[in-house]
Formats: sequence, structure tokens, C-alpha cells
Amino acid sequence: MKNIKWITFALVVMLALVLAACGGAKEEATPAPAATEAPAAAATEAPAATEAPSQPAEEMACDDPLGCISVAAGDPIRIGYALVVSGPNETLGVDSRRGIEIAIDDKGEVLGHPIELVGEDALCSAEGGQAAATKLASDPTLIGVIGTNCSSAGEPASAILSDAGTVLVSPSNTAPSLTDPETHQAGYLRTAHNDKVQGKAVAEYAYNELGARTAATIHDGSPYAEQLQQVFADVFTELGGEIVAQEAVNAGDTDMRPVLTSIAVHKPDFLYYPIFIAEGGFITAQAKEVSGLEDTILAGSDGMISPDFVAAAGDAAEGMYISGPNLAFESELGKHFLEAHQAKYGEDPLSAFHAHAYDGANMLFAAVEKVAVQDADGNIYIGRQALRDALFATAGMEGITGTITCDEYGDCADPQIVINQIQNGEYVPVWPK
Repeated sequence: MKNIKWITFALVVMLALVLAACGGAKEEATPAPAATEAPAAAATEAPAATEAPSQPAEEMACDDPLGCISVAAGDPIRIGYALVVSGPNETLGVDSRRGIEIAIDDKGEVLGHPIELVGEDALCSAEGGQAAATKLASDPTLIGVIGTNCSSAGEPASAILSDAGTVLVSPSNTAPSLTDPETHQAGYLRTAHNDKVQGKAVAEYAYNELGARTAATIHDGSPYAEQLQQVFADVFTELGGEIVAQEAVNAGDTDMRPVLTSIAVHKPDFLYYPIFIAEGGFITAQAKEVSGLEDTILAGSDGMISPDFVAAAGDAAEGMYISGPNLAFESELGKHFLEAHQAKYGEDPLSAFHAHAYDGANMLFAAVEKVAVQDADGNIYIGRQALRDALFATAGMEGITGTITCDEYGDCADPQIVINQIQNGEYVPVWPK
């Protein structure tokens, strides 16, 4: 009986030692991911935004009020885009995406991490902006989003991404409402100009340089077009001119003759329609067919800077005026960009905002480098509010588009507006001289 008790006691002791050994092994098996883990392949075409890389095994404590973005050692820094990359306005988005891609090529890595680009088609509509932003906002690994192209997509996208704690930096939203103190969203910035500047420039050119004294406008109901034509109208009136008509068409309309006929009754000196490629092409071509507009000067803005617009309007576009950002990049960085674009894509840029996208991406990378915290294992942590604060604090950054300094409502551009005239199918700057 005494032997049985000793055997039982020995078995209990052995079992306890085995369990202790197993527990110790489990506690030692949770190191941070090694820096030698292969990074995800960089992408220039967007995989699904929900395909996120692994997270650090043990995250550093985050006291940022909006939370932190965690990037495991060896994993890529991920940047998103929400651009129009299909449909009649796709050259606007492809142009911007290429600007981001060249910025990624030039940067190479951020804090030792490769850079991966993913994105969504925001189209050129509120519905497209909402869908793209909703999908991108669901990905907690994105450091931020470059987009949108069209202000109509930018309005819902800026609200959705701001609510998610993400930043949205637009290369080509120009509607004044997006940076107005009453309607600005907390995570929204832009490297594009504010149309308060562009509308004023077009009005001054029409009145002072072309001698126009009467003018009419057409918009398509989008924030971009409606607000831009209104700035033009207000300034033109202040200069002493008369606005004889302000008409509207719908996106997707093809027969513009009724609106043009209504305007032709007034025989305006100047007709300004800052809309997009397809509808702009129909207005331009059909204006030449309407009696009463024979001597009217036609003009649009940067939503129609595209070879697709010239093709859509045909010969009717010859001699008309198109305002937009100054694309005469005389700096070494600007020359480098154009050379890199030609080498990478085999052609010149497609539209007007590639450089703004390049500058926006670099502004985002610089802000990440300023606020990211890196642990001993190579994992990095980026506070979302800290990142916002760093972006809004951007000052004196030399970009392709000029010296970038952001104000408290996200206007960061060094606005340089030129008036182009279409000559032999090319956009030729004619003002300022």
C-alpha cells in the first residue's frame, strides 16, 4: 500500500513538470514578425482594398485619439487612391494615378518599408465617391487616400474617410465648398487650386484681355461646375460685365441645342462652360450650329484638359480657351517628372493634375515619416490624428506645382492659373504672357 502511494505521488510530480514545460514553451513562441519576412509585392493596379497584410503580433500601446495604423516589419506601407479610372473622364484619373506611381518610384520606401498602391474607381459622381470611400475606409492598413478627381465624388468621400479617421488628399478637386470653413471635413486636404482663384482668372481674362462685356454660363449641376461658373459670374459682374444667362445641363446629355438656342437669343460675347469631357464636347460642336453664337467666344476649364475632349469636339474646339493649372514646370523636379513619365508610360501626361497627385503623395509620405514610431523589431505605428496634424502643418514644401503650404481648411496649393488656347489640337498657354 505504501509503494502505491509513492508511485502515485511520483506520477503527479512528473505530470506537473510536463505541464510547466509546455506552458513555458507557449509563452516564448510569440516574437514580433522577423524583418526578413518577404514584403507583399508592390502594385500599380489596385488589388481589393480589403486584402490587408499581417499586423504586428504585439502592438505598441496607442494613445492617439483616432487610433493608430500598424505596419509589421517587412510589410509595405499601403496608400490608397479614389480616382475616376473608367468612363468618359478616365484620362483625368489615369493621369493622377500615374503621378502617384511616379512618386512611389521616386520615394522607393518609407522608413525601410516598401510602398504598395491600392485603389478604387470613384467615377466622377457622388455615388462613385461614396462607394469608393466606403470600401477604402474599411481597410485599417491604409495610411491615407489620394483622391478624388471630381468634386462631386469628393464631397461624400471626404465625409466618409474623415469619419473613419483617414486622410484624403485630392489632386484635382477645386470646388470652393470642399475647403469652406462651414463645410470642410476634418481629414480633407488638396494640392489642387481653389476655384475662387480660377473663376477670377477666367473673368479677368475675358473682360480685360478679350474685351468681352456680356457673358453666359452653362454648368452640369456638379459642385465643380456650378461653383466655378458662379465665381466667374460674380467677378465678371464686378468688373463691369453683364451675365445674360446661366443655364444648366445634365451629366449624360447629348443634345445641347435647346440650351444653346436659349443663350443665343442674347448673342453673348463669351460663353463659359466649365464642365467635363463628354458634355463639353457636345456643347462645343453644337454651338457652331446655332444661329446667334457665330461670334461668341467659347471657353471651358480644366475638366476638359484631355486629348479625349479635343477628339470629342473635333474642329469646333480650335481657337477656344481652356483655363487650368500652370503645367510649364521649369524646375529640375518638374523636368525629372516629365522624363520619368515618358520613360515609364511612353507618352506625355494625359491631363492637368498629374503633378498635383505626385506632390500630394509626397506630402503624405513626409507626414508619415514625421510622426511614425518604430519599435526595436521594425514594426511602425502611425497615429491617425498625429498624421492629420502633420499634413495640415505642411509648410514650404517644394513640389512640382510650387511651394506647398496648407491652411487650416486643407488648401495647400500654390495656385498658378493659366489660360490655354486650343491650337492645332494642342493646349497652348496664352495668358499670363
